[in-house]
Amino acid sequence: MAAEIHAGVESSYRPARKAHPALLLDSVADLDAVTERLERLGFDVDHGERRTFPGHLRVHTFDGHGNRVELLALA
Repeated sequence: MAAEIHAGVESSYRPARKAHPALLLDSVADLDAVTERLERLGFDVDHGERRTFPGHLRVHTFDGHGNRVELLALA
C-alpha cells in the first residue's frame, strides 16, 4: 500500500505545531530506516516522544513547509 499526502501552502500560511498526519510503517526496522534516511538528507527528526505512545515507537519530523509529520510503528 502507498499513500500520498498533498499539502499546499498559501501566502498567509502558518504550520500548526501539534496537528499533523501520522504515517504507520510496517515495522520498527522500517521506522529506523526512514528515520536514518531523513537525517542523512538533512531533515530534523525528533526522537523525544519515541516511547510515549503505548504499543508503538514513533518520531516526528517536519516537511519542507514546516508541517509536523509523525512516523510510527507497532512496537
